[in-house]
Amino acid sequence: MPHKIGFVVVSSSGHEDGFSARELMIHAPTVSGWRSPKFCQFPQEIVLQMVERCRIRKLQLLAHQYMISSKVEFYVSESLPEYLVPYQGERFRRLGYVSLCDNEKTGCKARELKSVYVDAVGQFLKLIFHQNHANKYNIYNQVALVAINIIGDPADFGDESNITSREKLIDHYLGHSPHNEDPALEGTFAGRSDYISPLDDLAFDMYQDPEVAQIIRRLDEKKRDAVKKERYDHAKKLKQAIADLQKVGERLGRYEVEKRCAVEKEDYDLAKEKKQQMARYRAQVYEQLELHGLLQGEPEMQRPFALPLQPLASPSSPQHWKAMSSHPCTEELAPEDTFAGPVLREKPLAYTLASSPRHPAVDQSPPAAGPAPRSHVDVLPYDERPLPITRKQLGEASAEPEVRQADSSDVRRRGVSGEPEPLTEKALREAGSTIDTLGEALVAGAYSKTWSCREDALLALYKKLMEMPVGTQKEDLKNILRASVFLIRRATKDIVTSVFQASLKLLKMIITQYIPKHKLSKLETTHCVERTVPLLLTRTGDSSARLRVIALNFIQEMALFNEVKSLQLIPSYLVQPLKSNVSVHLAMSQVDLLARLLRDLGTENSGFTVDNVMKFALSALEHKVYEVRETAVRIILDMYRQHPALTLEHLPPEDSSTRRNLLYKAIFEGFAKIDGRPTEAEARAQKRAATKEAEKQKKEEMKALQGQLSALRETHAEAQEKEDDIVKLKNQDPQGRKAAPPDTPEIPDNHFLDNLCIFCGERNESFTEEGLDLHYWKHCLMLTRCDHCRQVVEISSLTEHLLTECDKRDGFGKCHRCKEAVPKEELPRHLKTKECNPAKSEKVANRCPLCHENFAPGEEAWKVHLMDSTGCTMNLRKTHVLYKATAPQQGKGPAASKSGTSGPKVGSKIPTPKGGLSKSSSRTYTRQ
Repeated sequence: MPHKIGFVVVSSSGHEDGFSARELMIHAPTVSGWRSPKFCQFPQEIVLQMVERCRIRKLQLLAHQYMISSKVEFYVSESLPEYLVPYQGERFRRLGYVSLCDNEKTGCKARELKSVYVDAVGQFLKLIFHQNHANKYNIYNQVALVAINIIGDPADFGDESNITSREKLIDHYLGHSPHNEDPALEGTFAGRSDYISPLDDLAFDMYQDPEVAQIIRRLDEKKRDAVKKERYDHAKKLKQAIADLQKVGERLGRYEVEKRCAVEKEDYDLAKEKKQQMARYRAQVYEQLELHGLLQGEPEMQRPFALPLQPLASPSSPQHWKAMSSHPCTEELAPEDTFAGPVLREKPLAYTLASSPRHPAVDQSPPAAGPAPRSHVDVLPYDERPLPITRKQLGEASAEPEVRQADSSDVRRRGVSGEPEPLTEKALREAGSTIDTLGEALVAGAYSKTWSCREDALLALYKKLMEMPVGTQKEDLKNILRASVFLIRRATKDIVTSVFQASLKLLKMIITQYIPKHKLSKLETTHCVERTVPLLLTRTGDSSARLRVIALNFIQEMALFNEVKSLQLIPSYLVQPLKSNVSVHLAMSQVDLLARLLRDLGTENSGFTVDNVMKFALSALEHKVYEVRETAVRIILDMYRQHPALTLEHLPPEDSSTRRNLLYKAIFEGFAKIDGRPTEAEARAQKRAATKEAEKQKKEEMKALQGQLSALRETHAEAQEKEDDIVKLKNQDPQGRKAAPPDTPEIPDNHFLDNLCIFCGERNESFTEEGLDLHYWKHCLMLTRCDHCRQVVEISSLTEHLLTECDKRDGFGKCHRCKEAVPKEELPRHLKTKECNPAKSEKVANRCPLCHENFAPGEEAWKVHLMDSTGCTMNLRKTHVLYKATAPQQGKGPAASKSGTSGPKVGSKIPTPKGGLSKSSSRTYTRQ
């Protein structure tokens, strides 16, 4: 059975002085809890280590009244996180999150108790607190947690070797042993495997004086032992004593808060009076318990916690104590309460706490909700009971109530001879035909005010229908079925979980066993579904999360029954458009249930069609709740996977105006992912990546170009220097005297290579450094660009470049016939077809890699072949740039008489770098 799990605080991201996270290890009315540092960074984190590896069933958080986190996330792990135990870490697994109310409705005067039902195994729990809700009191933007409670059961429960240490740890941190499983209670409400004792609830510890709480737990154990030994009178006495002690513990807890309030105000006289008042009141209570033998065998009670005196709120806060307690401090002494009346009387209240006539308005029990002597808080289920600070704002405090058990008066089961109360006149009129069919005793049990009677009546009816003989008259079978459905309809509205579950069990048996067994018609199945499903759908909007989940799961299960699936009734209820005034829980449940059944049943012969589902989903997109809209988007995407064309017919066109709506943008991006297309964001990212890559490549090419130009300039300078040396030698006679100047003017010797292309021999005034770069890059007829690496090379050495120098040289092979470079993937076909023109020896002819023709040998023949209009027909630069003219004739002099010319012509030999623009002396260009 799940019980409270002790824990220790392993680490926290920080805390304010006096509000350490270790405060969370103590549950008492006066604890101050944890607070984050002032102006902290978010998120904040706390890591808890439970005393044993356990299966967590329920988590409870008590939030601060104004230091409220907007969202709290839960993570669980089997071992310590990596940053606490190096090399032994394990990642935390995320369980989910809860959102906390901003508390504006209560003026930040109430605290929220949030209960979360989970199912996770581990020993470490991590809480992450996100940004705080802003309000006028939280001036430092802090978040706080007053208390946290973990309820679960051991994951290794069968390991007997761990029981002793486990019990010691729980005793140390909780002050009591875990509740033992009682075989005598097996099958009862308190003996259920998923039953959580109210004494383990966080509200109990935060209400009660710790010492009285320990007594209550021990009396509860004695009560369980008495039930096991069938001492029911003694168990009844203990039960009533526990109920009265809860009121005593609440009063002592309130006194303790008032004493701490007086200490904070430095009113030590009032603090002393409160201390004495608590001592007197406690002594009287213990005396009454000992008088009636309820503490026999108990050791002298000691306070289990030695709590330091700490402020419950910041003294500088304007809401100090006003926000912390609904009971203000007073300087008047509260009266001493005594037990009035005998304990062993057989009336429902064995103990009655009465106040003396002194100061009746100062010290009184919480106000009652009616004439009944018990407080209005006592009639609520434990998950809905307010904490002391919220008692006056019960209708305003925002919480997450869960109806886990019935009213305390209903918990009392019947005795051995007990019978349900007689039916009222109204019940007799309402259930007249049902009484005639099933009998008054069974119907009286179904109408009883005691939940156990109602449950027993449904179980008795279940047994009766199961034992119905096969040969019974059809008319009688139908009457019994309709009478049973009448009682089921009433039970589906019950707030007690066990009664509700009994009604669902009975309904399932009727549909799947009773009707097929007796071969009743589909009309009876239709009657069952039509009479119960609307009520079950209503329960999916219940305030209790547990009841909502039970109803949702049963409707989904019932829709998959073979007897119900063929009727196609449940889908027709789910596709009804959501009404504007429908509750949030009901809207969320309807959309979630439709999404589940759509995956299970599909749209063929199921009651779901593309038309009715899309109409519902589009109406749900307009709902005010985000979860409903999100689920509607998921439904539309599921429909698109099955019927893309029909789904698009119900949606607006995909354009910029439609994409302004975030929901439709998400829908269309989902469509793109389903189709395998990049989404708009992915397309933008790809475009940005392509742009960055192009810019990077351009920068690399520009860098390579600068290097190539530098190499060309160096080559140019070396050639010019050599020419200058030759001219100087020619201008000197054998005796070392300079020769006479020529008769005709000529170009200065040191400027011979200015404005000259050293490859094609063209001279042009525009051939400056930049002009030559452009000429080499685009216009020189002797050069070309490699299509694979973008390097500028001489055409005569292109084949050698592709085979030895190119970045893609591994992708080329040499043909032994034509001696040219051929891509390796084409080389086998090239060799097989033998269509290429065979090459001749280099001494006999040159081979052009552009037109694949053989021509005369020698370097000068290359210029004639590539530059002449009758030469190479595949030199593409001829189509863009016309060869203008050869360089002008230079004057003849002594030097010219030997060389024959003073400037290069077509066919003249120009000093060029060996092998053309080799890889070391070339640049990479990008054509703009």
